[in-house]
Amino acid sequence: MSETVNDPSEGAALHAPVARLLRPLVRLFVARGITFPALTNLLRELYVNVAEYDFALQGKEQTDSRVSLLTGIHRKEVRRLRGAGAPVSAVPAVVSRTSRIIARWLADPAFTDPDGRPLALPRVGEDGPSFEALVAGVTRDLRPRAVLDEWLDRGLATLDGQDRIVLAEAAYVPRGGGEPQLYYFGRNLHDHIAASVANILGEAPRFLERAVHYDGLSEDLARRLEARAKEIAMEALTQANREAHAACATDPGGPHRWNFGLYVYAEAVPPLEGAPSAEDALPDASADER
Repeated sequence: MSETVNDPSEGAALHAPVARLLRPLVRLFVARGITFPALTNLLRELYVNVAEYDFALQGKEQTDSRVSLLTGIHRKEVRRLRGAGAPVSAVPAVVSRTSRIIARWLADPAFTDPDGRPLALPRVGEDGPSFEALVAGVTRDLRPRAVLDEWLDRGLATLDGQDRIVLAEAAYVPRGGGEPQLYYFGRNLHDHIAASVANILGEAPRFLERAVHYDGLSEDLARRLEARAKEIAMEALTQANREAHAACATDPGGPHRWNFGLYVYAEAVPPLEGAPSAEDALPDASADER
């Protein structure tokens, strides 16, 4: 894919938003022991990789000199780093397996009640839905009992008083900084940023990427809005999953993928110098229009 490199002065306008974008990532890097030299090495590799594959001119071989010009990295380093291939994000097996089973439990009418909530499932069942049938409909490579033991151990499912398997709220959100959570951390942030970048570089916004935000709120209202937003978000995600699951039943398949994501965030913001006090400030409402 060929793209035009804009005037360097346009890059200066990105400094402030990029600094804000990177700040929480730097906090994570420091907390997890990723030092600045280690990050520099990673960025150097990524700069060369992006320039090599995303900015190649159609019908022309990408040269070390052009990659060096695009990235500002010395040709000797470019030559050393080129040829690694475009990065591929493999889905960990545990993530793929678990997410597919949960998606079916939340979307398939055979495993949900009339209101779309996941049913409590018996371990096995002759005539009705069961956990065994749920797992077997997704994969034949694993015994349902092994999946259940893993889920009970991870807190993704619980047993009720009738020994039925209940999908736990923890199943919706991977926790603890383990492999599943880190996979979705990279995937979801990548897709959100990729949608925003495509909208900035394109002649017109292609992807929906909007937010509603209110500033100058009390802590109580911020917490209530956060809780309500989570409810609205889960309703939207559940509905989207249900419709996508049904549509996939008749889809011939192909090379494309689709991601529909939502996020909710709230924090206390220190007042700026000279800004009105919390008692004097009025809530400020806005919906971005990117």
